[in-house]
Amino acid sequence: MSPTLAGILFIASLLLALALCHRPLGDYMYRVYTGTKHSRVERVIYRLIGVRPGSEQRWGVYARSVLAFSLVSILFLYGLQRLQNHLFLSLGMEPVEPALAWNTAVSFVTNTNWQAYSGESTMGHVVQTAGLAVQNFVSAAVGMAVAIALVRGFARTKSDTLGNFWTDLVRGTIRILLPIAFVAALALVAGGTIQTFAGHSTWTTLTGGEQTFTPAAAASQEAIKDLGTNGGGIFNVNSAHPFENPTSWTNWLTIFLLLVISFSLPRAFGRMVGDNRQGYAIVAVMASIFMISVTLTNWAEMSAGGTVPQAVGTAMEGREARFGVSNSAMFASSTTLTSTGSVDSSHDSYTALGGGMLIFNMLLGEIAPGGVGAGLYGMLILAVITVFAAGLMVGRTPEYLGKKIGAREIKLASLSFLITPALVLVGTAVAMATATGRAAMLNSGPHGLSEILYAYTSTSNNNGSAFAGVSVNTPFHNTTLGLCMALGRFLPIVLALALAGSLAQQASVPAGVGTLPTHRPQFVGMVVGVTIILVALAFLPALALGPLAEGIR
Repeated sequence: MSPTLAGILFIASLLLALALCHRPLGDYMYRVYTGTKHSRVERVIYRLIGVRPGSEQRWGVYARSVLAFSLVSILFLYGLQRLQNHLFLSLGMEPVEPALAWNTAVSFVTNTNWQAYSGESTMGHVVQTAGLAVQNFVSAAVGMAVAIALVRGFARTKSDTLGNFWTDLVRGTIRILLPIAFVAALALVAGGTIQTFAGHSTWTTLTGGEQTFTPAAAASQEAIKDLGTNGGGIFNVNSAHPFENPTSWTNWLTIFLLLVISFSLPRAFGRMVGDNRQGYAIVAVMASIFMISVTLTNWAEMSAGGTVPQAVGTAMEGREARFGVSNSAMFASSTTLTSTGSVDSSHDSYTALGGGMLIFNMLLGEIAPGGVGAGLYGMLILAVITVFAAGLMVGRTPEYLGKKIGAREIKLASLSFLITPALVLVGTAVAMATATGRAAMLNSGPHGLSEILYAYTSTSNNNGSAFAGVSVNTPFHNTTLGLCMALGRFLPIVLALALAGSLAQQASVPAGVGTLPTHRPQFVGMVVGVTIILVALAFLPALALGPLAEGIR
């Protein structure tokens, strides 16, 4: 079988599995978030945290709950890292340096899991499991809760509440993430992923010396980090390590876990607004952008320039040799189109245009399908902007799902979209304008700029992957990248909840002759076009100076 045919079959089987899961998983998530009964475990948790699960919250209270929970999580995770030498199972690890501890705490709480360190030589077992792994769950559950709150804003009329954040958080964790992660961990163990704290492994360093470490429970960590769309792993090489990703089919399963919840949430959205066609339209937008990215990234990698790559048919440097170029490119596209950061190959070694596509994936706002929850609310905000633009063209007050998109709504949606471009461009400019920022580059010229641009794109969009050629474990980058992660996560969340509150207070507007149908292929194409155009307008100069300039040299 040719590598091209094998890659096509790999992608086709993955898309088929996602399509088969879309309806049942989406319907299940709909029942989770709309049900009124609480399990015994959930009732115990509510009593412990002092929450009345049946009480409803206004958007401001919902937003303050998200921020309060996240702040406490950052402080707790920061403390764990700073005190890890006093914890049992610390493996003799020293306390994490303050700037790095801040960066890591913010990274995992914001569902980014950017790692400026080598996991196996920096974090002990307690920090990895009680700190980082817990955040892999709850930070993803926060994203789903915010998405569901925004959907309630569309679904409700003349209401000033959006549900209860604490109920949504607990249900998303207990009923969705934990059960799927448990099953996925068993599958990964069957595929050869380790699941033990016992035993030691030894490897030879580049200097010829040997180092010994105790492997953590990689199977459960791999299932959690992929299902929660997080890139943080035990090992520095992440999903390229055979302890985490030993076989071709575990690689397939890993990509499936990255995508399945985000591609299924639009079904829950359609059920909640009472029109399944709306959910199909949103998932069609996601799938269209996804397939464009996968196709272009594979093309860029399979048609690599240069004498040696052309002679052998492709470039293998930095690719996962066990899985091939196409499967590596598929993983790379999937991880940069979600807020994941998990990698099975070195993105820094991709071709200039292939690496440029990975940057562009993140610049889209990671909405195809995006992070768990974050992808859906990001896509709905782009749908609101599209409807508003269409309304301007025909001279009507735009409507979406029976709600008028007025001045307040479009301001909130526009600000939410503009936050990450501002963070990416300002962060990159500051880093390139200072000697301290430029010192992180291990390459000069356009590729060096691409490394910095990738770093600030990844953190501002809460992705977590990196061009490994950049060395960012410095006080300057740990601080600035941490700020980008925090602002890139929480400002859009607050604005999305404010938009949800504004929509929920409106009465439903009956569809008229001039109402734009938002369930047809025409609307799908419009959202795809508006998304790509907006991103191109914001970032084309930066891309022209980085990956595009490198690609045409």
